[in-house]
Amino acid sequence: MKRTTLSLIACTAALAAVTGFAAVATPDGAESGPAAPAARLPVERTSLLCPAPSSSDLAETQYTSFTPVTKGAEEKGEAALTVAAPGDAAEDGEDGKKGDEKSDDKAAKPPVEPEKPGTPATGKTSGSGTPALIGTADGGRAPGWTVQQTTEVAAGTGRGLQGVNCSAPDTEFWFPGASTAAGRTDYVHLTNPDDSAAVVDIELYGKDGALESTVGEGVTVPPHGTESLLLSTLAEAKEADLTVHVGVRSGRVGAAVQALDDKTGGDWLTAAADPAADLVLPGIPKDATAVRLVLFTPGGTDADMKVRLASPSGLITPAGHETVHVKAGMTTGVDLGAVTRGEAGSLVLTPTDGAVPVVAAVRVVRGKGGEQESAFIPASDPVGARATAADNRAKSTTLALTAAGEGAEVRVTASAGSEGGTPATKTYTVKAGTTQNVEAPVPAGLKGGYALTVETVSGGPVHASRTLTGSDDDVASFTVQTLPDDRGTVSVPNAEEDLSVLQD
Repeated sequence: MKRTTLSLIACTAALAAVTGFAAVATPDGAESGPAAPAARLPVERTSLLCPAPSSSDLAETQYTSFTPVTKGAEEKGEAALTVAAPGDAAEDGEDGKKGDEKSDDKAAKPPVEPEKPGTPATGKTSGSGTPALIGTADGGRAPGWTVQQTTEVAAGTGRGLQGVNCSAPDTEFWFPGASTAAGRTDYVHLTNPDDSAAVVDIELYGKDGALESTVGEGVTVPPHGTESLLLSTLAEAKEADLTVHVGVRSGRVGAAVQALDDKTGGDWLTAAADPAADLVLPGIPKDATAVRLVLFTPGGTDADMKVRLASPSGLITPAGHETVHVKAGMTTGVDLGAVTRGEAGSLVLTPTDGAVPVVAAVRVVRGKGGEQESAFIPASDPVGARATAADNRAKSTTLALTAAGEGAEVRVTASAGSEGGTPATKTYTVKAGTTQNVEAPVPAGLKGGYALTVETVSGGPVHASRTLTGSDDDVASFTVQTLPDDRGTVSVPNAEEDLSVLQD
């Protein structure tokens, strides 16, 4: 028997073992018909990585863990968070301590223990010693597992509300919107979930192209460890708008940028959607006082992008910002001002001519004077089958839904509360080319926090984000998280018998 035949048999057997689904026989005398469409099955394992939340002694951090109920998922399963070991490159915090000198008490036990599917779990920590976390879920706990960390900082650089969804490990990340300008303190956080070290290259691109730096080359992230690097130590140039590229030579990591500002607070800048010619940046708060769009094209070709705002009434073009030219390999920043003008809005970017892949994010400011706060919204993938926002609180949550192309129907489910409450569901119709800030359902008899699950029922792609506002009445504190597909299910091709592969 030929080697190719053996390989094909082995491959078919492996597919059946992995998916648990393979058709291996046909009825006697029956001819094979068209292949059945691929099935969507729940994932059996999920990994999440949470960066260390803050170096401020005034930080108060809440963690929320949630797994939505998934049809067809196993009944058994486990989910757990463990502490990541700080690496040698961890920067000094505001308290002057190195990451590995922080409180051993906090490092001993993760702040939250995940609950069964359908029930959110919460936990809190305070101060500067909270470590990065590594999470793993399997079986019925894995599909759609989401963890958010939300930090309130009372004063100092980055004061306000900082929120981030713990992310899956990957090998490449783009962060348009970072900065090394005076008044900004930006860190890139890297966390390695695996048993072997990861080697990472960090590249910075400003208005004139790549910044000279050797410090960001070959950064080693230890096994089950984390590193935090101050961007201003990677390059001497002071750039108002930077694009950070994290590329992994070996292994995989989770990555996020913590962007802190002396005057306008700060937040987490999460990775933008992969470079693409068409981008949606969903859910700019309607009371935004300043919006700055930052773009970068990683290829060797300039990009010309049409800028439109998906408003409640349809797509409109911001006056004076009809298009933006993005030079190849250079970061471009554009001030759009108070572009939403008191209405819900999302930016929709499309090519004016040839399609050139671009990455993008916006920095949003709310409030005025000393009461300002800032957050970031990167270009996002669609909701797809399902997306989840884990940390929601009564009267502090705004859900934005955008149908940039075809209209769509969307179902939103509020989970039970972390301390009590009954789930609730609402269905919404989003017209083509619009953004709606919807009145999301709230669990009846809510106690504690809750999760929101967004599902596309019909129609075209839907993009979504959730804005969470803080408890400080004196500052317009807020954070925004985009809601891409939670990858709780995967498409698995059906297999059927084909004896022709056995013929020499």
